[in-house]
Amino acid sequence: MDTGLENWHDFEVESRREIIALLRSIGEKNQLIRMLIHGQSDVCVTTILDVDAERDMVILDRPVDTGQSRRMAAASGISFETSLDKIRILFASNSLEEVMYGATPALKMAIPDTLIRLQRREYYRMNTPVSNPVRVTIPVVTDQGTSNTPFPLADISCGGIAIMDNKLALGDTIGKNYPGCRIDLPEIGMVTATLQIRNSLDMTLLNNKLNRRLGCQFVDLPRGMLAHVQRYITRLERERNARIAGLG
Repeated sequence: MDTGLENWHDFEVESRREIIALLRSIGEKNQLIRMLIHGQSDVCVTTILDVDAERDMVILDRPVDTGQSRRMAAASGISFETSLDKIRILFASNSLEEVMYGATPALKMAIPDTLIRLQRREYYRMNTPVSNPVRVTIPVVTDQGTSNTPFPLADISCGGIAIMDNKLALGDTIGKNYPGCRIDLPEIGMVTATLQIRNSLDMTLLNNKLNRRLGCQFVDLPRGMLAHVQRYITRLERERNARIAGLG
């Protein structure tokens, strides 16, 4: 899966001191780190053995499979994903080098210039129904003119929505505003809003089909429209609580 580092600029950490502190915390807590060669499905798990700020290097535990370790070292790009205190951490390296850390075979990389820290969400999000999905209609400009294109919602919050763009109709539109979008909330009413695409995440399913999830932020949502969204989220929460109570 593509980690999409370039699409998470709102969560980027550029402070070298903070990056070093985060990497050291990951190492001290023995957090498992997923390593993925760019453009390949070759994945392995590692941990951080040491972070040496003076020598600008991070020492990683070498994969058990020596062949895999060599492939990682020969790769021109590696993505890393882990978590720290339930916060997702992403970073990348252009190259790894096989080294010895004392008597232990290891891998070495430069301290990354940036990393992504996906913190707890500012807004409470509710997943929308899968069986009868809520849809947002977005005016998409094409060569033939403007087409009002429907997209299913994945979740909704008072700050925005996540949509599925599996036909890639919106392309690579990070930061672009789409005015005049309409969300028909069942039993609540129509919400008209300007949406700004904030992030994109591509996921490959087991059948090799591509799913693209786009995170969209409401831009200057009028108070009346926000009230519609709040009422719908409350309704979803009531329905979920009723299901849980019924299962009990």
